[in-house]
Amino acid sequence: MKYLRGLAAICLVQAAGFAHSASPEPSPARYTADGRLEFPEGYREWIFVTSGLDMSYSQLPSMAGHSMFDNVFVDAASYREFQRSGTWAPGTMLVMETRGGTEKGSINRRGHYQAGAVMGVEVHVKDPQRYKGGWAFFQFENTAPATMVPTSEDCYSCHREHAIVDTTFVQFYPTLLEIATAKGTASTAQRP
Repeated sequence: MKYLRGLAAICLVQAAGFAHSASPEPSPARYTADGRLEFPEGYREWIFVTSGLDMSYSQLPSMAGHSMFDNVFVDAASYREFQRSGTWAPGTMLVMETRGGTEKGSINRRGHYQAGAVMGVEVHVKDPQRYKGGWAFFQFENTAPATMVPTSEDCYSCHREHAIVDTTFVQFYPTLLEIATAKGTASTAQRP
């Protein structure tokens, strides 16, 4: 009997630990008192989603001889939720950093690689209670808190019109596109 009580206690402790680990994690988004988004310190330790080279959504010609890489990261809790459901939970933060690309350096003889410091950071935050439309964009010039990009800017309408999962461009994130397709959450209208 004593053995069964001990075993029951162990099971309760394990169940409590499992229940705790299954609870949703808080959003990494932090705001100042006046509603500016604080810089997402440590985002490079989040889940790497994709990288693009010289991508543009404009018909205007690109700048000759100048390459840019975009690297996209998402917080780990939101990534796990996307794997489970095929969509983004409230609190999701996607961070896109831009870096210059170069082709000449060290032993490289062909192709491009990322070089130099981060040139810019943009953040896409999902918070339906805070933002009309559910999502907001922020553009950081440095690590100082950023104000929300006004909803009149083209990024909002572009994401509404062309994104295939919950206003995000999952069509450019191959691993997540596979998940969204399998879960039936990807719009077929904007596939590559």
